[in-house]
Parts: sequence; structure tokens; C-alpha cells
Amino acid sequence: MQLRRILTLSIICALAICPLLASSPAATTLTVTITGTLGPVLSGSDPLGANGQSGMLTITANEGLSPTNVTKASAQYDLPPAAISVALGSFHYVSTTRSRMMVKLTKTADILTVVAGGPLASTVVGTFYLAPGSWNKSVLTHPATFQPSPQTLTAASAAGGAGSQIKYTVTGSSSVLGLTGSASSSAK
Repeated sequence: MQLRRILTLSIICALAICPLLASSPAATTLTVTITGTLGPVLSGSDPLGANGQSGMLTITANEGLSPTNVTKASAQYDLPPAAISVALGSFHYVSTTRSRMMVKLTKTADILTVVAGGPLASTVVGTFYLAPGSWNKSVLTHPATFQPSPQTLTAASAAGGAGSQIKYTVTGSSSVLGLTGSASSSAK
């Protein structure tokens, strides 16, 4: 009799846990790729000579991440070292420190900003203007893909202004360049 009760209780517990396991899918990895041509120079002296060169920035993030800072229209995610790879002309590196990815949803654009530290105290700050409504509000709770993908990026015409741009700092010298190209996202 005792064995029958234990067996019945075990079966009930197993059946209660199965739906919980099924509703918790494994987190997937988000990949965002930005590619294009750097330029024009919006500020600084461009010591890397990146103007007119190709540029690429790749971000990988676990879609299970929670934001470290969130408002009603923006979220910031901290990413581990090596989550961002950067290529600005002949200058290539993988982030060596924690990086940040910020998403801001506005009426005129959905703005992705990425800050990545590299070797020798170098940093890259990429700001990319996507079409408004590219992300839904779920991106404020977890990193997510955007739609459509790919989409066209238009270079900023002024440093800090609207449009896509990359600011890099090497050996204490900062430059800002526009970026004309495309952005894509996928999750696996």
C-alpha cells in the first residue's frame, strides 16, 4: 500500500513538472551584423585612415539576458568580453572587456548603440539608426531580432546627429565617421 502511494505521488510530480520544462525553451543566441562603408569623416583626424574603407561590427548576445537599465522606451544590456567583433578598415579586434548594447525606440527611428573596448585602451561606439518599429517592446526585456532584416543604414551627416556613425578612439585620439551599409539580425 505504501509503495503504491509513493509511486502515485511520483507520477503526479513528474506530470506536474513536464509542462514547466516544456514552456522554458533554451535561450538562443542573437547575432546582429552591421556592414558598410565608413565615411565621411564627421569629426577628428581619422588616424586609422578608415574613411572610405569597409567596416563591420558583429554583436552576439544571449536572448535570455535581462537589461541592466531600462526605461519605457530603452534598454541597456551588458555583454561579456568577446561578444563584439570590430573591423574598421585594417583595424580588427574582438572586445576585450565587458561591452554595452543599448536599444532606444523612438517615433523616427529605432536606435542601436554599441560600446566595445579593445586592445591598448581603444574603444568603438557605434550608433545605428534602424527603421521605426523594427523592434517590438519585447526588446526592452530581452535582446531580440529586428524586422525587416536586412535593412539599409544611412550615414549621419553630423557627429552626434541622426544617422549611422562610428566613433573610435585609439591612443587618445577620437574620430567619428558616418557608415552607409546594412544591418541584419538572426537568432539560433
